[in-house]
Amino acid sequence: MSNIFLCSDHHFHHSNILTFKRNDGNPLRVFEDVNHMNEYMVMQHNRVVRPNDKVYFLGDVTMGKNTKALEIIGRMNGEKVLIKGNHDLASANMYLAHFKDIRGTYQLDGMLLSHIPVHSGSVSRWCCNVHGHLHYNVVENEHGHPDSRYQSVCMEQLDNYTPISLEQLKARIKNLGLIK
Repeated sequence: MSNIFLCSDHHFHHSNILTFKRNDGNPLRVFEDVNHMNEYMVMQHNRVVRPNDKVYFLGDVTMGKNTKALEIIGRMNGEKVLIKGNHDLASANMYLAHFKDIRGTYQLDGMLLSHIPVHSGSVSRWCCNVHGHLHYNVVENEHGHPDSRYQSVCMEQLDNYTPISLEQLKARIKNLGLIK
């Protein structure tokens, strides 16, 4: 039996991401250099994802049309599906060399998978919106608190840059009362 995993915003070979700061001034990602970041994320991915598992990448695997960065995907385990992000600008053929399918969004077990979070007026159609794009930020409700209907799978919000399994994600959203 295969498992399903989700992850987002790897930004392979995007060296400038190592200069990004959180609101408190601390670095967004702490790696020696972009190669260290790339190799660490591949290692963490292959540590939990097996060759027959399915992995949904919720966008921004790289920046623009970086073919060198896309080659890294070929070293990662699993049958891969790309939910395109705003920085995934290469041709479909370039992605299809490494991904089984490319989508804009996808519905999975009552959840909407997208790169950018959907508008709050639309999220009620699903139990939650699993997304990327925000890195360490969260979608807030009208009271300024994190909106539990939005679940980020950005690298910075996962456990040590490790893809989250669908079972782990479902347990999390069940604890939040979003599913029974």
